[in-house]
Amino acid sequence: MMQAQRLGSVRPSMILGLVQKARSLAAEGKPVIDLGIGEPDFTTPDHVKAAAIAAIGADETRYTVVPGTVALREAIRGKLARENGLDYALSEITVSNGAKQVIFNALMATLSPGDEVIVPAPYWSSYPDIVAVAEGRPVIVDCPQEQRFLITPEQLEAAITPRTRWLLLNSPSNPTGGVYSRADLAGLAAVLARHPHVHVLSDDIYEHLMFDGHRFASILEVAPALKPRVLVVNGVSKVFAMTGWRIGYAAGPQEIVTAMNTVQGQSCTHAGSISQAAAVAALTGPTDFFAGRARSFEARRDIVVAALNAVDGIECLVPEGAFYVYPRCAGVIGRRTPAGEVIGSDTDFCRYLLEQHFVSAVPGAAFGLSPHLRISTAAPAEALRSASARIAGAVNALT
Repeated sequence: MMQAQRLGSVRPSMILGLVQKARSLAAEGKPVIDLGIGEPDFTTPDHVKAAAIAAIGADETRYTVVPGTVALREAIRGKLARENGLDYALSEITVSNGAKQVIFNALMATLSPGDEVIVPAPYWSSYPDIVAVAEGRPVIVDCPQEQRFLITPEQLEAAITPRTRWLLLNSPSNPTGGVYSRADLAGLAAVLARHPHVHVLSDDIYEHLMFDGHRFASILEVAPALKPRVLVVNGVSKVFAMTGWRIGYAAGPQEIVTAMNTVQGQSCTHAGSISQAAAVAALTGPTDFFAGRARSFEARRDIVVAALNAVDGIECLVPEGAFYVYPRCAGVIGRRTPAGEVIGSDTDFCRYLLEQHFVSAVPGAAFGLSPHLRISTAAPAEALRSASARIAGAVNALT
């Protein structure tokens, strides 16, 4: 059977491919340090696990309604009001199997063939491919290190056309840890005010992982008049360390949420009932551990940034949030490995790091901006020190 034409513009996940290769090497006994996957190394809080066990004991194992249980949507509604100052009706909230499916549902529900989505690069690697699956056209806007990896109002204005349907914003950012300040968002909002046909998908999944005293800001905080055009996306994966529970959610205009529920109703139907019960406990329970987890990731960031900036050929901007660093490796391009192979790209460099020095990182090519690599700092401090030392040794071995 031939594959669908729409898959011709969709790439297999480079990140998952690298993770698989790293795990294969580890299974062979190689001393691999895997800094490729974006997954916190903390555990799910005990009260959340207890809620899931209680739900199983209470036989909460049947179908739920498509947009998620009332209890979970009430919990999300309370979270958005309490933490973000946003007021949504239950009919404006939907729950899916992770934030990735939330984004998939939104774009499948709203894009027609040829519709455009503005994607600032570096981007989370799935963004342009989800747009492509939905038969839209990703409009990639390069946002280099010199502008903190953030799209500027001038770039946004230049990228908008009559076919533009969405702007994707992710702050703090995967892969760079870049953060849009209130002033940054106000500048973008001023542009959006002149283009009422453009909606914003605000991916806030890392909102609680902010560093150096920075405070998370939402575009709706600085431009509440945009509310009819903004879809807020979030989930419990990151700060709650619930990646495998697969719960993401969105809040936004009812017509968009209703269309998303139509897509979901004909695909997975709903998120798992036990995971939904666990998410209720997460969103209504204690959050006093958030600050400690953020401080831990900040300290790990400092270890890696200092180590990498001491390596000739690598330059690392200090991230303001999330748990990634995105160093530029332009200084190693064109150099040769001890085996005589030329490092021609960031992909070559990451392959060299993994195969010869057993450090797994993701090349900037996966995120639309080279020559860089993404290193996840969601690993123990000692592993980060060892990995940084290996990277330094790998670069020093180049000629």
